[in-house]
Amino acid sequence: MRNWRSATFTGVTEVVEKPLRADARRNREKVLAAARAVFADQGVDAQMDDVARRADVGVGTVYRHFPTKDALLQALAEELFDKLAVHAREMLELDDPWEAFLRTMWFSAEKTAGDRAFAEILGASRQAIPSECPGKKALTGTVDAMMKRAIAAGKMRPDVVIDDIPLLMCGIGSASAIPHPNPEAWRRHLGIVLDGLRAEAAGETLDS
Repeated sequence: MRNWRSATFTGVTEVVEKPLRADARRNREKVLAAARAVFADQGVDAQMDDVARRADVGVGTVYRHFPTKDALLQALAEELFDKLAVHAREMLELDDPWEAFLRTMWFSAEKTAGDRAFAEILGASRQAIPSECPGKKALTGTVDAMMKRAIAAGKMRPDVVIDDIPLLMCGIGSASAIPHPNPEAWRRHLGIVLDGLRAEAAGETLDS
């Protein structure tokens, strides 16, 4: 979170970054941590008052950093996309592009499993993550690159495209957020989905 002020030098207006004070920065981090827990548990219908209580701050503090609930949800989603993008870039260095893709998908699913808010954000157009979100753009570009490498290596079915992945992962995330006798069932579901993306699966589909 950054505050900005305008400074003029020799007739030129320059935007200067004014960093948050240490206490304000700590409060912002407390709010994000509390919001992560509250929204993951209750979904996007959770209220800002719930976040304030969890963070042990006044609701005014929450609104000073995040003027709307959508702004807070977007900040949480961007934070998660940044983490996923960093991991994906590391996986892209692997020699085996299919292994890189698998590890990226499992890591992403483990980070989002049971997070009702994130699944709902991705699935609800009214709270869609902006396409210009840096983490989202970085993650999409990296996964697209590893998919193209996996297809070229003959390990991924050639008809799969990058736009398929958010739909598949959103489905897994939504399923994991639904009460289930086995809370780890999403692992089996993801395994089935990933098996369907293997190169051999395309041949089986055509033969059937």
